Amino acid sequence: MTQQFYVSPEQVMKDRADFARKGIARGRSVVVLSFRDGIALIAENPSPSLRKIGEIYDKIAFAAVGKYNEFESLRQAGVRYADVRGYSYDRQDVTARGLASVYAQSLGAVFTAEQKPFEVELVVAEVGREQSQDHLYRLTFDGSIADEQGFIAMGGQVESVRQAVSQGWAAGLSLDDAVRLAVHALPAGGEATVDLPAAKLEVALLDRDSEARRGAIRAFRRLNDGEVEALLATPTDHDAPRQD
Repeated sequence: MTQQFYVSPEQVMKDRADFARKGIARGRSVVVLSFRDGIALIAENPSPSLRKIGEIYDKIAFAAVGKYNEFESLRQAGVRYADVRGYSYDRQDVTARGLASVYAQSLGAVFTAEQKPFEVELVVAEVGREQSQDHLYRLTFDGSIADEQGFIAMGGQVESVRQAVSQGWAAGLSLDDAVRLAVHALPAGGEATVDLPAAKLEVALLDRDSEARRGAIRAFRRLNDGEVEALLATPTDHDAPRQD
């Protein structure tokens, strides 16, 4: 009779965590930050169709790094949860905190019970009527959840990106400044020495005053390449006099 090798639960959990971290670290970075008029979600993403940022509900958005098939399945599950809860109760009962709790339970169950953990890291963002009411929840592969303040950076060389964002973030940033700050920070985790072009970026917003600005309760809006290029233009570019 063959004897099975014993592996301690601590070692099993450590191996799973190391495996998941390595997978996440290979992903391109994402920055989510609160600014004066809403929440900006900026990702390094050259694909025009495989999205890392998405809408969940009226005032709630989702961003992720890691394996696409895994975080896309979580995004779809979040949309179903929000739709059912909003229909069964009230639209105001759908909150980022509730959604983050559901994600935390799912990720924690997979991490402890399955052979392979999810190689993903998520952000659930909810825009408030005032900036102090914005909510940014960060969820890791093991189901851990954190309520972050101001901004979140994920994926790639996350410490370098986080440090670059922290040096320039302030509560009163305009949209232009917020997007520039995030884009300037993204190459900090890699070998790039210049800002990423608009074609390699995925940018979306949660508009704080969507009802007044666009007449829609849904706050989520994607920006096209032209809009991103305009935001990335320096103030000198905007203010330069015309040459006839």
